[in-house]
Amino acid sequence: MYSPKDEAIRARMQNALAHAAARLSTTTTGTPAWGWLGRTIGSRTNGGHWLRVHCGEASKTPEHRNEGIAVAEERVSDKVSRPRLQELLRWEDGLYVFEAELIDYIAQPVISPETPDLTKDPGLPDSWWATLRESLDALSTAEPPRETIRQSWADRVFPEFLGIPAPTITERITGHADLQWANLTHHPLVILDWERWGAVPVGYDPGMLYVNSLRVPAVADRIRAEFAHVLDTPAGHIGEQIALAEMLQAVGRGWYPELAPLLRKRAEELTGVRPPWANREPSPST
Repeated sequence: MYSPKDEAIRARMQNALAHAAARLSTTTTGTPAWGWLGRTIGSRTNGGHWLRVHCGEASKTPEHRNEGIAVAEERVSDKVSRPRLQELLRWEDGLYVFEAELIDYIAQPVISPETPDLTKDPGLPDSWWATLRESLDALSTAEPPRETIRQSWADRVFPEFLGIPAPTITERITGHADLQWANLTHHPLVILDWERWGAVPVGYDPGMLYVNSLRVPAVADRIRAEFAHVLDTPAGHIGEQIALAEMLQAVGRGWYPELAPLLRKRAEELTGVRPPWANREPSPST
């Protein structure tokens, strides 16, 4: 999941990391860390920072694609626990566009480096949960750079993966939009990967974290307790349904085989309808 699909991607991304380091007058140290399917690569630098490079297809990448950490630096409150941007670099190379971010190095490790879903209880202290609540509250008032979850996507995905028509999304707040365990560090909490942040349905962020925690009931229960004021509302139910639809769509593509039965069970509890994919075998992941 967090590794290159093939050696061509590996070589391209390693070369891009070296290119970015040279352009930014720094040197990478240690073993690089990979993002989803090798689309990003990151490494600590000798200047005490972290260098992260993202690759996208030039034909599908807008001229100013990076609305993530750069805009977060301008619009998101310092009350939100996140790494700070030092420098940003963008270049094209044939069919691809690369964006490099030089950000603060975060010493504490992420909670789940291999997969977005949780597989064991990380034993997080109360202060970690308090920082998470405070960060999401502060983020909710920021001016979003985009609408992250679109109604057209929900209209298409809900019937196929939840077996119900999509509800109309009427209540949105500004959210991280990728709040899962590979993007959260151990105590003290830092929220990583600001590539997707924007206007999201109310309840989507805590709903996504909750459904990625179903394999660890104690943590899932803690999330429901911490965010009951959101998740136990009509708008929060819609946000959680959207998180489930997104995760079940990923299941349909071959991801999350061990989490899949729990996602289907929770979807049926929430909607009263057995998901259409409940009795199908997922296709192999690619």
